[in-house]
Amino acid sequence: MVSVYRKMTNTEREVARYLKRRELGWVFEFPVFVYDEKDRTRLWTPDFYIPTLGLYIEVCGSEDFNYDYRKEIYEKNGIPVVFLHYYKNPDKWKAFLAMQVEEIKQQRESEARKLRVSSSYDERKHKVQA
Repeated sequence: MVSVYRKMTNTEREVARYLKRRELGWVFEFPVFVYDEKDRTRLWTPDFYIPTLGLYIEVCGSEDFNYDYRKEIYEKNGIPVVFLHYYKNPDKWKAFLAMQVEEIKQQRESEARKLRVSSSYDERKHKVQA
């Protein structure tokens, strides 16, 4: 059986080892369906999927690739992806990753708060009508 690590770039292996040390399970190149700018279905494979966090990580290895386009499409589809531009600053990617995960967590909490507020309102409204 061939190791998944053999398919990875050096940078992807470093990210994989870091996630493993943090006891975060991951799936390499887990496929995700997206709708592109013309609403066509596409199948993309970001580098890592972290099931316990419900997010993807794209390890950006080149400034020649248009990551902005991918970021736009993922956002359009509501898919949380952290883009690690490792090559820009190899010493700070771990802090950047942590900061981005925290930002996604806060966005999710904000959305969940809407449900809690709505639920409380609905319960009060139901009691008044009863």
